[in-house]
Amino acid sequence: MRSLLLVLTLANPATAQDSMTGAEFDAYVTGRTITFRTDLNPSYGIERYLPGRRVMWSTFDGICQYGVWFESKGDICFRYEHDPEHKCWTIYDEPGGLRGVFTTRPNTTVIYEIPDREDLLICNDLSS
Repeated sequence: MRSLLLVLTLANPATAQDSMTGAEFDAYVTGRTITFRTDLNPSYGIERYLPGRRVMWSTFDGICQYGVWFESKGDICFRYEHDPEHKCWTIYDEPGGLRGVFTTRPNTTVIYEIPDREDLLICNDLSS
């Protein structure tokens, strides 16, 4: 039985990897702006992580959404203004950057951090 578990773990290393805790995620993201991609979309979106677990998200359309993030049942969840549904992700810190697996609707979206990308978060809808 032990060898079967080892074979299954080696065959699918993502299951053996621990997801990030809220404290680990906070330490990694706070003060940063991170660009994400999916397998089908090279520019999925960009998020700025502000102090106090606050965020600003945009899908490169110039419309930004303010929100907050929190840890829930081992996931990192986001709640954005004007959106009643929480968006929850299991987040992994991998050698190439963060990987997030959407758990609100399982088997739908996986996002990847694009390391060393310096995109600006442009919010055309914000007044100055």
